[in-house]
This record gives sequence, C-alpha cells and structure tokens, in this order.
Amino acid sequence: MISKISPSFIITALLAVSVSARPPAKMRRATCPGGQTTANQACCVWFDVLDDIQKNLLENECGEEAHESLRLTFHDAIGFSNSKNAAGEFGGGGADGSIMAFTDQELQDPANDGTDDIIGNQRTIALNHNVSFGDFIQFTGAVAVSNCKAGPHLKFFAGRPNATQAAPDNSVPEPIDSVDDILARMADAGFSPEEVVALLASHSVAAQDTIDPDIQGSPFDSTPDTFDSQFFVETLLKGTLFPGPNGAHDGEVQSAIEGELRLQSDAALARDYRTACEWQSFITDHQSMITKFENAMLKLSLLGHDQKDLIDCSDVIPVPDGAKLPDATFPPELGIYDVEASCPDTPFPTLSTQPGKRFLQLSMHATLTGPDFFDLNRQARLLALLLFLNLKGIQELCLNDVLSEHFFVNGLFTIRSLPHE
Repeated sequence: MISKISPSFIITALLAVSVSARPPAKMRRATCPGGQTTANQACCVWFDVLDDIQKNLLENECGEEAHESLRLTFHDAIGFSNSKNAAGEFGGGGADGSIMAFTDQELQDPANDGTDDIIGNQRTIALNHNVSFGDFIQFTGAVAVSNCKAGPHLKFFAGRPNATQAAPDNSVPEPIDSVDDILARMADAGFSPEEVVALLASHSVAAQDTIDPDIQGSPFDSTPDTFDSQFFVETLLKGTLFPGPNGAHDGEVQSAIEGELRLQSDAALARDYRTACEWQSFITDHQSMITKFENAMLKLSLLGHDQKDLIDCSDVIPVPDGAKLPDATFPPELGIYDVEASCPDTPFPTLSTQPGKRFLQLSMHATLTGPDFFDLNRQARLLALLLFLNLKGIQELCLNDVLSEHFFVNGLFTIRSLPHE
C-alpha cells in the first residue's frame, strides 16, 4: 500500500534542506575607532595598548625591555598550586597580575629579584589604559616576543579580573634549585618535564642582571635578539669559564663562551634524564620548538582561569617576521668534542662550526673603571682600549665597531679577534 504525501510536507522538507545547505554566515568583525578590525569589539582597547608599549616601552625591539616583559609573564603566572587548592588553601590566582598588584610582598621572594623596574614601567601604562594587570602582563609578553627575529605568535585572551591577594610564597623556581625541585614545582602547576623545556625556549632571547651584577645584560646564548635554537646547543657545551670579573655566583655555572652566562638550572635541565632528549630535539627542529613554546605559553597564560570566560584577542598580537633561520651551529673553535651529550636515546646531531674566533668580552675594570673613562671622547676611549688590550697580550683585532657608542655597553667590550694565518 502506497501512502499519500501532502504537498505541504514536501514544501516544508525542501525548505529544511535548503536552510541546512546554506553556508554558515561569516562572523562580522568589529571595526575599532582607529580603523583596525578585530573579532570582538572588546579587543579594540588593546590596539591602543599595543601602540603605547611598542613606542614607549619596547621601542619595537627585541631588547632588554622585551626580555624582561617575557620573563614577567612567567613570574606572575606560575604563582599557582594545584596541591594547595586541593588542600583547601589559597593556591594562587595564576596569571592574575598579583606580582604587579602586590609588588612589595612578591618581591620578598628572591626568585623575583630584578623584576621591580619592568613592573613599575608596565604598571604606569596598564593604569593609563584601565586594563587589568593580569591581562596587561600577558599581552605585553606576547607582543615583546613577536619583536624577536623568527619569534613565535602567542595567543592572547583578555578578561582576567584583578588579583585579590599575592601569590603563595616560593612559587617561582630559582636557578639554584635542583631539577627535582623545579620539576616538582612545575608539575604542581600542571606542567610536564617536556613543557618545562618548551618554556625555557624563552631563554633564547633572555639575559641576566642580578646573578652577576658586574655584567648586567649578559645573555644566555650568542643570539639574544633571535628566537633560535642556539641556546639549546650552547648550554650543552662543556663549561670552561665564568664571564664576569669575579668568578662564580649563586645560580651560575661555567659557560663555554666569553660574555655568555649559564644558569645552573639550565645546565642541569639540559643534562637530566627526564629532560635531556626534549632539550636536544629542539636543536634541529626549530618549528617544533616554536609550536611547543606557543602551546606551553598559552597554558601558562591561562593558569587560574577558564578560557571560556575570556575573550580571544589574539588578532591584536603582531605577526612575527617569520624569518627563515640557518641551522644551529657550534660557536667558533668549538665542536662535537666540546658537547656534553646527555640524551641516551638519540645521538647528538651533526652541526657545522661557525668560522672565525671566539668572542672576547673584557670587563672594563682597573684603569678603565669609573666615570672618568666615560667622560673621554671616542678617540680617547679607543686609545685607552688599545693600551688595555696590549697589556692583555692581544694585538690583532677587528676594530670596525669600536668607535660606535653602543660598543661600550654595560661596562663591557665585545671584540672578535682576527683569525691567525
């Protein structure tokens, strides 16, 4: 028996098919007062913040303020403890800006030493734009690292409420901590050993001011303005020297390169069985390093928050230059026999050695200290430098950059010696 189908049912069915087959409408983007477009009107304020920090804080560079801003994202957000929360204690607000809201209290933690300047500089701008400290710290870190050559493109979510109390004491790992202690602290915040290594890619564009105050600004690798893999190579080289004039300091171990400071914690993590293979893997896989860093930083930026409660304003973050980097290399005069390979699963990769001589970084002490030296003009500085080097037994030098003002920075000379015939 064949049942009859009414014409009205056919029309209804056809309409349903036609509606379901219609392509989804494109989300309408918001146009901001400055003419920019973004996915959400609430993100417009961040274009104003972007212009302000690029001009007045970061200066569109991957310099000291960028390094310190990226560091601050971690020092603020890692104040979060799952175990304390489970025990009914206050485990911290995570990425909530507490380090900026309760600065006096959180700077009592030695791990936060040296963050006071960047906190003060950032706080002024955050207040001017009436944005939360937690949002501002994470936004500025994402913009800062986008200024670095071949840098990552971090996501940014806005809408964090202001912190209500300081982070718990001893939340931030220190360079003097053991690998066991560092991994335990990071695990309590939800991070695996592999994610800890990924976060340490930030040290490819980092420098220190407080471990050895005699050489403030000394980097952790030889390319501190480039988000590359050199950090992961150079940290595994056998240490032979301390870059400062007064030897070792707490949290420091011997480096392989003049002018480059090596953190005790970095050296230990590079050689620990739980992290060594991930560490080594980044040497030849820059894209993996970038991707894992972006993922780990997103996780860090959301500590203490539910992503569903925040607004995705990632389209405000500048797109990095996407520079194609050369393969990682050994520094001049160093090679495979200088490597302290620690990954039992994979042989250390084959790398070429950069041509030339190793950098010499000489502290301006003895006859070159004090304001009197800096009162000299360039020519007099050069003469004083040459006399100093002659006393050191260094005679052949490439002096192309010696007359530039920023050659004399942080009380240091950086000189490449000419290769011997």
